[in-house]
Amino acid sequence: MFGLENLGLIGLFIGTFLAATIFPFSSDALYLAILAATGNTAGCLIVGTLGNWLGSVLTYWIGWIGKWEWIEKWFKVKPETLQKQKKKIDRYGVWLALICWIPVIGDMVAIALGFYKTRPFWTIVLLLVGKFARFLVWNMVYGLF
Repeated sequence: MFGLENLGLIGLFIGTFLAATIFPFSSDALYLAILAATGNTAGCLIVGTLGNWLGSVLTYWIGWIGKWEWIEKWFKVKPETLQKQKKKIDRYGVWLALICWIPVIGDMVAIALGFYKTRPFWTIVLLLVGKFARFLVWNMVYGLF
């Protein structure tokens, strides 16, 4: 985790933020390492949630500024594939933001929510709810040991 666990809550914020963007590493492992090291359940919950949420908000806005032509050109995605994805986003809408905590696919969902222009306010609120719930569960699991 690049030594972030040695920075305590600051490292947790940096790590959870980066993990919710394009950097592929586990914010869960970092969260649990810092939670175990500090025992600060409230601090870890607040800082971890805030960092991970803001990272997802950034990822959402990166998707928002994306253009169909870019996706087709740079990633070789066919227009038909984009239309199929749009139908799924249209079907579930902002509620998909609740699953953006899931490693790897969550980042893609956040980008897609931005790319397909879901309602920003509710998307961002539900991103926060999902991230908070994820770390709250880790706190509850940690509390059992």
